[in-house]
Amino acid sequence: MLTTQFLSGAPNWIDLGVPDVERAAAFYGGVFGWSFHSAGPDSGGYGFLQLDGKTVAALGPLMDEGAVAGWTTYFATPDADATAKLVEQHGGTVRMEPSDVFTVGRMAHFTDPAGAEFAVWQGADIRGLGLVTERGSLGWVELHVPDPAAVLPFYQAVFGWRVETMPMGSMDYLVVSTAQGDNPAIGGLVPLEEGGKPRWMPYFEVADCDATLARAKELGGTVVMPAESVEEVGRFAAISDPFGAQFAIIASATMS
Repeated sequence: MLTTQFLSGAPNWIDLGVPDVERAAAFYGGVFGWSFHSAGPDSGGYGFLQLDGKTVAALGPLMDEGAVAGWTTYFATPDADATAKLVEQHGGTVRMEPSDVFTVGRMAHFTDPAGAEFAVWQGADIRGLGLVTERGSLGWVELHVPDPAAVLPFYQAVFGWRVETMPMGSMDYLVVSTAQGDNPAIGGLVPLEEGGKPRWMPYFEVADCDATLARAKELGGTVVMPAESVEEVGRFAAISDPFGAQFAIIASATMS
């Protein structure tokens, strides 16, 4: 379960890069009821996706040549520069050096040793998302890589995550939590599906997984993984938006 305490190593921001911001805002607005609000004239088209006046994600245009649509998960850090050094020391790649975003915070973008992209956010004026874990907001993040156990030491070195193994069907699900505090689990690691691209997958909480999945299909989304249920976890599904960015939805058992 995510919280807005934003302890070091916990997800504290998420954004989506797409070739058409207006169309993406319409799709996600139809699926989750989000509204898009520009970050201002100097933001380059970047803005906030909000629910009931609280920021649940952000959205902006693709800026780099050859970039493809996708969600980026940011993890909280007290020092983006120190985190960048740890990433390099432990086999990761710094794709974008730490830099200030006006007065709101400092960020950096990385690629882990397995090829999955992620980022960190050192909050200042904006510490992180305004709403998590509630319906219509981010509730979980999941790393899809060929060998989860092999990449786990990298993240433990960078963020100090604790890990436990949870049996789930025919596989062991690796669950991670922050090093400090009593913060519950923040995410999981799973083997990458055949032909898939290493990635961090965001899960958004919904009231009805099947109804939300049907609505996403109506609006131009594609089903990546049909809805399925896991006892004591909930019912979930994976979707590709009209631009190919993948995300998941979950009606958590704890929310019913």
